[in-house]
Amino acid sequence: MPDTIPNTLSPGSVLEVLRPVQDPELQKSLVELNMIRNVKIDGGNVSFTLVLTTPACPLRQFIVEDCERAIKTLPGVENIDVEVTAETPQQKALPDRTGIDGVKNILAISSGKGGVGKSTVAVNVAVALAQAGAKVGLIDADIYGPNAPTMLGLADAKVMVQQGAQGEVLEPAFNHGVKLVSMGFLIDPDQPVIWRGPMLNGIIRQFLYQVQWGNLDYLIVDMPPGTGDAQLTLAQAVPMAGAVIVTTPQTVALLDARRGLKMFQQMQVPVLGIVENMSYFIPPDLPDRQYDIFGSGGGERTSKELGLPLLGCIPLEMPVREGGDRGIPIVVDAPDSASGKALTAIAQQIAARVSVAALS
Repeated sequence: MPDTIPNTLSPGSVLEVLRPVQDPELQKSLVELNMIRNVKIDGGNVSFTLVLTTPACPLRQFIVEDCERAIKTLPGVENIDVEVTAETPQQKALPDRTGIDGVKNILAISSGKGGVGKSTVAVNVAVALAQAGAKVGLIDADIYGPNAPTMLGLADAKVMVQQGAQGEVLEPAFNHGVKLVSMGFLIDPDQPVIWRGPMLNGIIRQFLYQVQWGNLDYLIVDMPPGTGDAQLTLAQAVPMAGAVIVTTPQTVALLDARRGLKMFQQMQVPVLGIVENMSYFIPPDLPDRQYDIFGSGGGERTSKELGLPLLGCIPLEMPVREGGDRGIPIVVDAPDSASGKALTAIAQQIAARVSVAALS
């Protein structure tokens, strides 16, 4: 930064006063990151475009206010107009894994054991990112128990099979701003999937590479519980921006979560953090009370022990289950509820950490 700031109002002087302003997550200058664009001066009016690294930036307002404070130090400024947009960065490529054309970031939502609400988290995170303006896809990779169609209100949807340049491709279903493929679209509702590993491997690869995903900022994969074939297939097939581990405060869930976490680390997939679901129960008739049905603080202790961030804690509320059964995720049905706010904040934290990893 120069010793003196130009005392005339111009695009150059605006960029100079904005140079010390940093992205809080990346800890680099907004100007150096090319996040300040289209600076224009009209008398005392200053306008510019702020290009964030994700539409779901949790610190959006904080960054805008920092920019406004810096610009107001210039003489002659009467009004500041900030247009906020976003360009999601592309995850880093890996030489031994094949990316998906048009898909910038692939994320796994996983758990060590079943019944911890992993699919609920995956669906709501996907919808929350879409609500923020991101282009989002969701793969329901829980082949043996595909529940995402019901949770997204797509239980009766059918995917279209079309002929493409590389053979047959699937057209994903769409609702709540999210594109979805699931085994649930390919079988009858009561039909069990009785498959060995190679067949599971094949359908997951089909969901990755033979779907018309188009351009996506985030492709979220709702994994089956455990550390089996599906996790290995995904981790070995595509470059992944990261994995999120979902658990409950219960000791047995935390033990299994650790195993799932270690599996991703061994496969050289970055673990973005831990989500603690069912942290406490809020009774509908006593919304000011909380009951620690599954214990308390387990997610926080585990995150500290493993040196990973706790991305958020989600309370157990009846509207979460009701919304999932009706196909209206809680972030749509009751965004101002405790669980709706928690899931939206978790989606923002995930998006921020993906951006940091891509640009670091």
